[in-house]
Amino acid sequence: MLEKRTPLLAGALCAVTLLLSACAGEEKGGRDRGAPEVGFVTVTTQAVPVTTELGGRTVAFETSEVRPQVGGLIRRRLFTEGGFVRAGQPLYQIDASLFQAAADQAAANLASARASAQAADERARRFEPLAKMQAIAEQDYTDAVAQARVARAVVAQNAAALETARINLRYATITAPISGRIGRSLATPGALVSASQATPLAVIQRTDPIYVDMQQSSAELTTLRQAIAAGGITAGGASVRLRLEDGSAYGFAGTVEFSEATVNEATGTVTLRARFPNPKGLLLPGMFVTAMFEQAVDPTAILVSQQAVQRDFDGSAIVYLVGKDNKAVRRKIETTRTVGGSWIVTGGLRAGDRVITQGVGNLRDGADIRPVPASNPQRVGAPAAAKTAEKSK
Repeated sequence: MLEKRTPLLAGALCAVTLLLSACAGEEKGGRDRGAPEVGFVTVTTQAVPVTTELGGRTVAFETSEVRPQVGGLIRRRLFTEGGFVRAGQPLYQIDASLFQAAADQAAANLASARASAQAADERARRFEPLAKMQAIAEQDYTDAVAQARVARAVVAQNAAALETARINLRYATITAPISGRIGRSLATPGALVSASQATPLAVIQRTDPIYVDMQQSSAELTTLRQAIAAGGITAGGASVRLRLEDGSAYGFAGTVEFSEATVNEATGTVTLRARFPNPKGLLLPGMFVTAMFEQAVDPTAILVSQQAVQRDFDGSAIVYLVGKDNKAVRRKIETTRTVGGSWIVTGGLRAGDRVITQGVGNLRDGADIRPVPASNPQRVGAPAAAKTAEKSK
């Protein structure tokens, strides 16, 4: 009877041993698979433009105030308010009666002076041989020559007076000094105008191309120039883009023309001016816009995805790195600005660091992790033990 039970006891002991071994192995495997899986990115340096956004105002490329150069009554307005006018186009007609009469009088005076000069020249010419023959006194000949010269000078004076009269007559028609869009008329037919009046008759503005004046802090500009001089960054291009008041992008790129050589004492800013094409007249003088342009390029910038950056209690930026033995390492970093979906890191990281970008929600410093490249398909952050528990349910 005892001999029959011995094989049964031996088999039971083997089964218990195998069960305990399986449980121990399962427990050990569960502990190994319990570390959360995280995705990481190896940071590298790359060239990143230093983009600047500045508020600005549009300014007409050319502005001209239409003013009278002679006085008189306005008889007619010869343009459509708000329309486009070309340089030299008649805008107003001043009563030209007095100017025409002055021109006619000056022309008559010139004709009289020329006749007198011709007679004086002829008299001097006739006196010349007589003076050589001593048939007349030398003084008589000298006086005749002088009178001829005076007569020629009078001709020149009257010619200048005629030209002045003709200019005043031409000024009676007020023309556009530049091409552009003209505003409303500030004077109506019948108004008395003068060359010394303070109020213009109208204003013409040329808006294609158009300027955009931007204000940048002198401190920012100084820092940028020092960085360029030190060789840390290189100067950027002169291309500028605009964002309009409604948030839409302007369809044409502009170029930076210049920056002021002085700082505004009241605001501490420097004015930068950019020039933009405006063929459709979308930009009007006085509009508020936002200018975006690359003032420099940082050739050794480090970018980190925004989802990898967290904030500490004091507001400082932190990231988690893949450390030795697959441990999470908490690291403080310094950030300046964003480019797309990434932060530009200026301190705390170097090329080659493995920054955890996925599964950072429940990490802590020194925790065990299972890092995989963030580009690989994965279920990030959920420990494998949780999967086993779900299957057991």
